[in-house]
Amino acid sequence: MKKSDVQIGATYLVKVASNLVPVKITREHDNGGWEGTSVKTGKVIRIKSAQRLRKPLVDAAQGVKSAAKATKDAKHTPERNTGKRGATGGKRDADKAKPMSLLDAAAHLLSLGTGDPMRCKDIVDLAAQRGLWTPRAGKTPENTLYAAISREIKVKGKASRFIKAERGKFALANKA
Repeated sequence: MKKSDVQIGATYLVKVASNLVPVKITREHDNGGWEGTSVKTGKVIRIKSAQRLRKPLVDAAQGVKSAAKATKDAKHTPERNTGKRGATGGKRDADKAKPMSLLDAAAHLLSLGTGDPMRCKDIVDLAAQRGLWTPRAGKTPENTLYAAISREIKVKGKASRFIKAERGKFALANKA
């Protein structure tokens, strides 16, 4: 739009930030550009250049819908029934059960044993051997397990399932 085409008192669709907003031009600004009032919010907006003006809007009284009225009339219909809950919160089927994590497998294996501390490599090998956990693409699951057990001890403190028995070995914490 050109600067010469702008009329005071007219309503225009103006680019404000990343939105197009209907603005009624109220006066010319002292430092150039125009001052207008947002039709939707009533805030005063300074328009520095005619490049921000997209197109003139004609009021509904003159026979054409304005952008503000058009947005009020538009109704959005969702693609799904939003009246129903998405997740049912029901229990999983036995065949769709979530696989055991390596950390949970470690706690399970340490609870079955004699109570002797175990190295993470031994825990990983035993968990894979008994089918409690299946190895994936990771090259060093024993290092991952070591970090996870150490993190649980640090974060949970006395509530942790594990204790560090000696260097490189972990045992199950006594919950008495």
